[in-house]
Amino acid sequence: MPRPSSEISRRALMTGVSALAVTEGVLTTTDASATPAPAAPTVSVGPGDARYAELATGVNKRWTATPESIRLVASTDQVVQAVTEAVRTGKRVSVRSGGHCYADFVHHPDTDIIIDTSPLNGITYDPARNAFTIGSGAQLGQIYEALYKGWGVTLPGGACLTVGIGGHACGGGFGPLTRKFGLVADHIEAVEMVVVDAGGRVRTVQASRSPSDPHRDLWWATTGGGGGSFGIITRYWFRSPDATGTAPGLQLPTPPREVLVSLAEIPWSRLDAPSMARLVRNFCAWHVDNGATSSPFISLSGYLLMRQGATGGVALFTQVDGTDPDADRLLAHYTAALTAGTGLAASFPSRRVPWLASTKLLGTSSPVLLYDHTLRSAVKTAWLKGSFTDAQLAVMYRHLTRTDYTNPNAVISLNGGAGRTNDTAPGATAIPHRDAALIALYENFWIDRREDDKHLAWLRDLYRESFQDTGGVPVPNDLTGGCYINDPDPDLSDPAWNTSGVPWHTLYWRANYTRLQQVKARYDPTDFFRHAQSIRLP
Repeated sequence: MPRPSSEISRRALMTGVSALAVTEGVLTTTDASATPAPAAPTVSVGPGDARYAELATGVNKRWTATPESIRLVASTDQVVQAVTEAVRTGKRVSVRSGGHCYADFVHHPDTDIIIDTSPLNGITYDPARNAFTIGSGAQLGQIYEALYKGWGVTLPGGACLTVGIGGHACGGGFGPLTRKFGLVADHIEAVEMVVVDAGGRVRTVQASRSPSDPHRDLWWATTGGGGGSFGIITRYWFRSPDATGTAPGLQLPTPPREVLVSLAEIPWSRLDAPSMARLVRNFCAWHVDNGATSSPFISLSGYLLMRQGATGGVALFTQVDGTDPDADRLLAHYTAALTAGTGLAASFPSRRVPWLASTKLLGTSSPVLLYDHTLRSAVKTAWLKGSFTDAQLAVMYRHLTRTDYTNPNAVISLNGGAGRTNDTAPGATAIPHRDAALIALYENFWIDRREDDKHLAWLRDLYRESFQDTGGVPVPNDLTGGCYINDPDPDLSDPAWNTSGVPWHTLYWRANYTRLQQVKARYDPTDFFRHAQSIRLP
């Protein structure tokens, strides 16, 4: 299912978050092979229903559908029933988990039925697989609460707590614990998916990482292939690839008991073009130099966000394992490395907070954006293997400080990566970006649809000029590694904006795309599940 995005994001740096309640009754250990309790009837919402307008659009208000109905499904059987009906009547479906898609993959004018998996949000432990079963509609905040309170474990996912796991995991999924524990996709033990065969028969497939599993190729495609291409994910089983024993507390990463967090905000009045460029170069170089899992800084996660306009500036968020006896020294060393040669103070305010509480504290500088689901938005991404060039840094500074365009919600964020993520071979999972040191995200958020052209123009000009030497996009080469499917960009498919000659699917999946096409042909041979940038049949 399409990506509900985003990782520790730029939005999370700018926004405060609040606790999400754990679904009642999910903190249990159950045998997933046992007969489940009967699910509530499928809820079908049509145009005459008061809920229709809200459910026919996602978090990104640029995209709105006019489906015949929205089906809120609470069981795998209900998904099968909804898909069977759509196949029989020739209806086009799309799939929603958390609703955080930046493109029109879910909320598209051609969609007849939206299958909303948000009621599929159970979180249990399955002793048959020694893995945690999580419904595809569960949100990240709910998952963190349930896993940690129930078993003392977590997934290294993103910071936006309302993102749904359905698209987050199958596209990769990263956050503040990723350097130490890898991507969310790296912890997928198995997946359950509703698919449609060549004869229109709807069936349920369970695929695992086991080498002997006849459906292992579908598991592989789910570990980074993105959503909406093969079928409808109804649930995941999560277990770390190096997990041992049978105790639940040993099957997924254990987060630190507390973390040392720092948030420093630097206004543009304290930065000119050379000092901003030096700060960004330092940030990139540090992540290149400390990208190995053997680095003493492996439990440190750093994020740099640059906000447009006179009231903007640079925000630096840092998180360190607070139980490390050297945590304060590591933070001091890191901030000194970032501020070297900038003229900025070499220390930033910090404090220790319990880990679970920290998941709700990221980005307290602007509490409106994360939960303001009235905004319109667009995003562009670039996996980076090193620093930006001088020309790229000059482009950034010029667009961020323009006076003919002002929007504090137009941002560039750099999210530190590498670590455990890069210990996995590019072809071992479907996500190939195992050679990047960090990822850059270029985003814009606004309210008024009449201003779409203005805000998109700022974003498009910034991105095209930043990668003008490679056709306006970050083609895979020695400096850049392509783009991230969990932050989809429709412009990558448009030759007006992508003049590189490198197709959009290469930017997302590089050499893994051919294998993804083979999986598509096996499990969705009629291309029943599709959207603007879904895997194409070979």
